[in-house]
Amino acid sequence: MADNKSKCIFCEIVAGRAESYPIYEDETTMCILDIHPYTKGHCLVIPKRHVTWWHELTDEETDSVFRTARKISNRMMEALSPDFVFMYARGRRIPHTHIFLIPTYKDDVLDRFFHALEKFQESPQEITLLNGKEQMFDAMKLLLKTEHLEEE
Repeated sequence: MADNKSKCIFCEIVAGRAESYPIYEDETTMCILDIHPYTKGHCLVIPKRHVTWWHELTDEETDSVFRTARKISNRMMEALSPDFVFMYARGRRIPHTHIFLIPTYKDDVLDRFFHALEKFQESPQEITLLNGKEQMFDAMKLLLKTEHLEEE
């Protein structure tokens, strides 16, 4: 993990050793403009600590990341007037959790993608079968198992 951290562009940005376009910073998170934006104002919220997956964040980091995401999304709504701000978490291509915040507008590339995804989700038979009662109860039983979960 230390080797991954030393090669991590987000860790380099947090340390001030790589160029970025910072929008916001607090003790545990940073928000920067994405250098390959889908739309104007597309940002990334990152924890300052090197964490690959969002579900591995501490409670404090989770609170800070999502508080920052909400704060920046509200700024986007006011400054850019999108229809909505799309948010999703990644960590695969760059193994450091990052939350995408993308101002999205009617008929832009993401809006068209969402429409296509919705049609895909509603149409193929394999996916349609997933919403049968037996499959839903099976998924519910699997997700309700608590022996592997920490107590909250």
